[in-house]
Amino acid sequence: MPTDCISYPETNYFTPLILDYLTEKTSLQEFYNRFPKIENFEAQIREKKGNYDHSIRQILVEVLNDQYSQLEVSDSTRKNIDSLSAENSYTIVTGHQLNLFTGPLYFLYKIVSTINLTRKLKEEFPENEYVPVYWMATEDHDFEEINFFNLNGKKFKWNNADKRAGQTAVGGLSTEGLNEVFELFSAEIGGGEDADYLKDLFKEGYLKNDNLTDATRYIANELFGKYGLVIIAAGDARLKKHFIPQVKNELFQKLSYENTTRAVEKINSQGYNVQVTPREINLFYLNKEIRERIIERDGKFFVHETEISWTKDEILTELNDHPERFSPNVMLRPLYQEVILPNLCYIGGGGELAYWLELKSYFDAEKITFPMLMLRNSALLQTRKQDDKRERLNISIQELFLKQHELINRKVRKISNIDIDFSPQKEHLVEQFQHMYNLAEQTDETFLGAVKAQEVKQLKGLDNLEKRLLKAQKRKLKDEVERIAGLQNELFPNRSLQERQTNFSQFYAEYGETLIEKLMEELDPLESNFKILTFGK
Repeated sequence: MPTDCISYPETNYFTPLILDYLTEKTSLQEFYNRFPKIENFEAQIREKKGNYDHSIRQILVEVLNDQYSQLEVSDSTRKNIDSLSAENSYTIVTGHQLNLFTGPLYFLYKIVSTINLTRKLKEEFPENEYVPVYWMATEDHDFEEINFFNLNGKKFKWNNADKRAGQTAVGGLSTEGLNEVFELFSAEIGGGEDADYLKDLFKEGYLKNDNLTDATRYIANELFGKYGLVIIAAGDARLKKHFIPQVKNELFQKLSYENTTRAVEKINSQGYNVQVTPREINLFYLNKEIRERIIERDGKFFVHETEISWTKDEILTELNDHPERFSPNVMLRPLYQEVILPNLCYIGGGGELAYWLELKSYFDAEKITFPMLMLRNSALLQTRKQDDKRERLNISIQELFLKQHELINRKVRKISNIDIDFSPQKEHLVEQFQHMYNLAEQTDETFLGAVKAQEVKQLKGLDNLEKRLLKAQKRKLKDEVERIAGLQNELFPNRSLQERQTNFSQFYAEYGETLIEKLMEELDPLESNFKILTFGK
């Protein structure tokens, strides 16, 4: 399978903050611990070993064994779970929402990046064990973000009849109603061995499991179990009790707000857009019916838009008795993860890394080791036929990533038999007006405004003529324009990166297990570039 790549800046899809992070810009270095180079992991291992509460390991293994009790577990995953009880075992983590049928393609890229990094670490530091972990976002409650996936340009949406959808954690939602999605999906995916596998995967995952957590675990395990992936749902009370000290700090000292607010101000001052704005208390209260913010007012604590309230002593009792009911939001979840896991590195997308970069000083205040932050691999999947079409249209890989109007204008100018670039005329006009400015200054300076107005008018006239000529040439070259637009629309659905739109099943139905095998071969998390992977002969 041929592979090309381009740099992240050339894609035009990554923010200045992430691009500067990837180049290790000096002004950003205070916002992270170590940059994820292979040689930096030795120090990270040493620091985490000295900072982690190793007594959590046995509870961690116990919880994981319980969560896997109804699954067929591969030897690799079983070995990885068991290894977590040893002090020389470390995790590499990626997190993701419980998107319907995995959601967009980048779900696969996250997990492949995570597994491949553990392999690289084992080669470099063989005295330790490295476990790839998928942290399921079971406590998120934004149902509208996860209840659909896109296949062949069509949206398959789950209309859940559960009245709690959108009100409480998605992980506990019933899978009722997914039989309707299954019927539509089955009709769309068609027949054949690989399509039948996908139908069985959907059916076994969603129609034979009662809740979204179990269904998602089943599907991720089926796809990646043979590679040793360990999947965790961290809402278990046995794990949450180890987070009680940090929850107390959040409730009574507001440590996260104090520290992240300062970090946000510094990041803003450098001209970057902040990903997440911290709250004074970054905790939700969670039960089967609700997940709502905890707020403090006049020394008492309340659950937003409910009748639930506590005094300080009462909320402490609730926390000690039911730690599982205290759910960290996006600002606290990273800390919780690093408290309960012997983790070295978090792998995520640009948006995730952006909010992690707000948290370093908060981790320091809590005296918890800040993990290394690695940008997940990104890729564009294309067929050999599409690549051949690109070459016939004389479009470079870099040009594919341009906005469509820019790409079409550039190609029309290139293939047109007349010159549609009026730059020489504009330069000549500016030169002519410079003489008129000099003349006005020598005679009557009050004419300078009139000269300027005339210059602007004539330059605008040339712009309009250029645009009309370009538009006329687009009409004349209509077939060529349509082929260019058609190819880009295939590779960039909804004018967005394919990995953020298309579900993996669209490619799995065509290439089967080869899809994941080739991703495992081609995606190197230590390579900082955007891959273009070509399938077919």
